[in-house]
Amino acid sequence: MSDVAVRAPARRARVATAIVFAVHAAVFAAWTPHIPAVKDRLELNDGTLGLTLLGAPVGSVAAMLLVGGWVARWGSRRVVLGVFVGYGLASPLLGLAWEPWALFVGLAVWGGFQGALDVAMNSQGIAVERGYGRPILSSFHAWWSFGGFVGVGLGAVAIAVGLDLTTQMFVVTGLVLLLAFPLTRAMLGDDHSVDEHRLGLPWRDKRVLLLGAIMFAGLLCEGAVGDWAALYLRETVGVPANRAAWGYAVFAALMFVGRVMGDRWVVRFGPARVVGGLAAVGAVGMAVALVVGEFWVALAGFGAFGLGLACIVPVAFSAAAAQSDAHAAQAIAGVATAGWAGFLLGPALIGLLSHASSQTWALAVLPVLCLGVVLGARSLGGRPSA
Repeated sequence: MSDVAVRAPARRARVATAIVFAVHAAVFAAWTPHIPAVKDRLELNDGTLGLTLLGAPVGSVAAMLLVGGWVARWGSRRVVLGVFVGYGLASPLLGLAWEPWALFVGLAVWGGFQGALDVAMNSQGIAVERGYGRPILSSFHAWWSFGGFVGVGLGAVAIAVGLDLTTQMFVVTGLVLLLAFPLTRAMLGDDHSVDEHRLGLPWRDKRVLLLGAIMFAGLLCEGAVGDWAALYLRETVGVPANRAAWGYAVFAALMFVGRVMGDRWVVRFGPARVVGGLAAVGAVGMAVALVVGEFWVALAGFGAFGLGLACIVPVAFSAAAAQSDAHAAQAIAGVATAGWAGFLLGPALIGLLSHASSQTWALAVLPVLCLGVVLGARSLGGRPSA
């Protein structure tokens, strides 16, 4: 189906949803360059930092246990509005934390809104994709990657000009409140149903469980890079703080490229080949970077890793919505719960392993998990029909 033949409401909803994806990522990414400073201010070691960062997965997983039912009952447009506003309002909590436990609580609240928004906006993305009649979900995740690239750049600029995390996050709150109502007004509001679908996460569905395992591995890798790329480059490779921010920036940029091309690749080669092939590239690139341990090689490795993980999330969400008998939002919530658990547990796991050994050995877990994605990619299915 050509874009000209698509109804105007679906086109407007696509633009609005893409912007929400970008802002969702930018808010998270703008926090990551501040992590080394927060670590120093609260006097945390690698292990304590890892445990403190567990606050976000606790909040995120708790919210995801509920949000699929909310979307099925009220529709993704209403849920996106509520959790998008909450995400913005909770952001300053990260800068206001004065003790490790306060940072844990702030991350838990923030992570709850972050995870709920992820499910709701992807449910809206599936609804828009159905209106287009062809794969477009990867393009939304391309905007998410673009937002991550912009966000980490803004965070680095804020550090360079002496803007602290608290002030930065209050600016974020204002931006989110400004955008929330006009964006959600343009979204589709007919993707809910409680008459034909049983509420609750479809954990008994083996297909959802396998897709959840793939998402867990892929997003654990993504979350670990988000929080530890700057620390690895600064503390292990030995580059200044302003150059350390480039690790995640290159990662996000190459992930963006992969997601821009992802829909075309899936139509041409099929989801299994695309996800498996890219994951193999990412595993090799990251392994070489860790072995060599030089700045420019590390940047190339982070870039290859971003490309390798690019299509896991959109393909898994599309497969979950298509393969499960549950409401699309609940299938997405089931897969996303596993994925976000990995995304937000990744930094904590790397912190604990780094404290016990070294950052290099801790990050070596990531290419191993990427190989696991290669082995499980067959469950994503063959080439879809045009």
